[in-house]
Amino acid sequence: MAKLRIIFPQSIGVVEVELTGKNPKTLQALKSAAPFESRVNLWGEEIYFSTPARVAQEVAQDVVDVGDVAYWPPGRALCIFFGPTPVSRGGEIRPASPVNVIGKVIGDTERLKKVKDGEVVKVEFVE
Repeated sequence: MAKLRIIFPQSIGVVEVELTGKNPKTLQALKSAAPFESRVNLWGEEIYFSTPARVAQEVAQDVVDVGDVAYWPPGRALCIFFGPTPVSRGGEIRPASPVNVIGKVIGDTERLKKVKDGEVVKVEFVE
């Protein structure tokens, strides 16, 4: 099964993502755009970065879980959620607006806290 690999060469190295099969149009657009590089932005406990992909909302969610990896249509960005964002309420994790979830981080999400704003990120798919 294919996996998404997100590489943070300046901080934590490789993060592997198990793909869910949800939002297939989003996934295909990201696969077609890969490999690509971008720069990290942090928003609360969310990492996001721009992508060359352009996709509309598919089966979008306005609340996500720890470790979810999603595409944010308004920003053409890939997002990794590891805790609350500035708009979260209670114990939920809420993106700025609905996102298309494509997968889940494999392993410990705590290490995502070491990723630095502005660092280079590389995205690739592996079979």
